[in-house]
Amino acid sequence: MTTATVFPAAERFHTAIGWLDSWHSFSFGEHYDPERSEFRSLRVINDDRIAPGGTFGMHGHRDMEIITWVLSGAVEHRDSLGSGGVIRRGDAQRMSAGTGIRHSEANPGARELHLLQIWIEPDRAGHQPSYEQKRIDVDAAPDRWHVIASPDGRDGSLTIHQDAVLRVAVLRPGARLAHDLAPGRHAWIHVARGAVEVDGQALRGGDAVASSDAHAIAITATADAEVLLFDLA
Repeated sequence: MTTATVFPAAERFHTAIGWLDSWHSFSFGEHYDPERSEFRSLRVINDDRIAPGGTFGMHGHRDMEIITWVLSGAVEHRDSLGSGGVIRRGDAQRMSAGTGIRHSEANPGARELHLLQIWIEPDRAGHQPSYEQKRIDVDAAPDRWHVIASPDGRDGSLTIHQDAVLRVAVLRPGARLAHDLAPGRHAWIHVARGAVEVDGQALRGGDAVASSDAHAIAITATADAEVLLFDLA
C-alpha cells in the first residue's frame, strides 16, 4: 500500500450469514490476503449491517484498540468489565482489549443497524482493559472535521493507546475540507457513505484511498457524504 492507492468498495472481502452482511477492508476471519492485512497500525474496518435481533454473542479480544462508529440504528453492548448500554448514532465507543476482554453486541431495535467496527493495534501489548463512550454529534456540525479518537483525548475524543488520530466529517454537496498530512505520516481515508473526490479521485461509499505523501489532502463532496480519515504514524 503506497502513495495514493485507491481501494474500491467491491474489492473488499465479504461475509453474509443471514442476520449479518459485512464488508471487510482488510483480511478478517476466513478471508486472508497478505497484501491486504493492515495499513500501518490500522488492522480492521468492518462495514456491518445487522438485522433486527442479530447478535454477536459474548467473545474475547486481546491487545487491540476497538472503536465502534454507528452510521444508523443502535447497538446494545455488554462486556466483562461491567460496561453496558445502547450506543446510537453520534455515540463513539472504544474498548482497549489489553490483557483480555469479552463482550457482546446486538441490534435491539426494529430497524437495520449499520456500523463500522475499527481495530487499531496498540503501541504495546499488555495494557489494562478499559472502556470509554462519548457523545460526538457530527450531524449537528457538518462540513468540518470531528476528532473521534486520538492518543491524548484531544478535542474531547476517545483516548487510544496508539499514535493515530481518527477524524470524521459529514459533508453536504459541494463542501470542501482539507487535511495537512505531515512528513512521515500516513493517511487512510474511508468513505462511509455518499460520494466525494479525494485529491481528484472520485470515490463512493465503501471506497478508500491510502496516501503516504506529505501534502494537503483535499476532499470535496459531490453528494451528501460521510468520510473517516485516519492519520497514522
